[in-house]
Amino acid sequence: MSVAFKERLVALDALRGLTIAGMILVNNPGSWGFVYPPLEHAAWHGLTPTDLVFPFFLFIGGVSMWFSFGQYGQKPSWELIRKIFWRTVSIYVLYVIMHTWPLIKQNWDYSHFRILGVLPRIALCYFFGSLTVLYLDQKKIWGLSAVILIGYWLIMALGGTGNDVFSLQTNFQRQVDLWILGENHMYKGEGLPFDPEGVLSTLPSLVTLLIGYEVGRLIGKRESWGLLLSRFWAYGAVLIVAGLVWHWGFPINKKIWTSSYVLVTGGLGIWFLAFLLWITEVKGWKKMTFPFVVYGTNAIFAFFISGIWVVTILKVKFDLYGKSVSGYEYLFETIFRPLAGDYNGSLLFALAHVLGFWLVLLWMYRKKLFVKL
Repeated sequence: MSVAFKERLVALDALRGLTIAGMILVNNPGSWGFVYPPLEHAAWHGLTPTDLVFPFFLFIGGVSMWFSFGQYGQKPSWELIRKIFWRTVSIYVLYVIMHTWPLIKQNWDYSHFRILGVLPRIALCYFFGSLTVLYLDQKKIWGLSAVILIGYWLIMALGGTGNDVFSLQTNFQRQVDLWILGENHMYKGEGLPFDPEGVLSTLPSLVTLLIGYEVGRLIGKRESWGLLLSRFWAYGAVLIVAGLVWHWGFPINKKIWTSSYVLVTGGLGIWFLAFLLWITEVKGWKKMTFPFVVYGTNAIFAFFISGIWVVTILKVKFDLYGKSVSGYEYLFETIFRPLAGDYNGSLLFALAHVLGFWLVLLWMYRKKLFVKL
């Protein structure tokens, strides 16, 4: 890791911060039995606000990539390739640390270690996305994106089994992961071995990042903010409508990262960024976005410390009415549930985490400590 401070695009930091704050909010309810529907992922097909968090993060990563690579002229060099390689490795190492944290389990059994996940997907998309934008021109990037989205649709449609080729049990992505990873190394939160960050669905998620990169290109080469934002509203609408139409043949689904999901979330990402650009660059209301900027300038660090905190308090045990419970459950049952009830207490628990980590990041922001990989 290194620590640096430099001028940044405020709207981009605000969107990144909003996304990370949203991630912490939806990942930390007081109880998973008491969660309001918008704060949960869609059970399978469909879209909730929670389903926007991960694609927005990849989209933002793509936008940031344009500005990051600008100092290298958007051209490959040994120095840049080395930086890309080590950043990819660093992101995956963070994942390993979070999932083998000493307080979780002694004598960790790596034969059941989940190989893929959120940070590994970010690492893979960053690595292959970087090589794509450095070695292909704009037309080839769009051509490759189209091939990936259409090809993924056809592969999933033809490779699935049963009456519903896109179901949890029979989708082709799950079959590929079982072949390559093995069920011992897959996520089992759906009741059976299935990884929502699987091998095959990494391809369409790469397109999410490439959409962001092209948005970054437009920002970097803008003629005026007014003209650019008009284009963004139009481009976002085109992607959303195209995704909604495609939904009839390839349903919007975050867990298998369908092509329609890529288009709809990409379009919404453009709209969200356009709105924040309008606030900060056109209206000059940058102070309005400050709470989210605090999160956005240390996004990966916020992700990491929030994950470490949760797994730690899950391990620590307390006595509650003669029953041994985790620190996580103890906090909810003794403070938040009595204070606000089941659902509101669960929400308040999550909001307390958002505020708590924000205060840590605020201190870092004021000290100009911005941690990046």
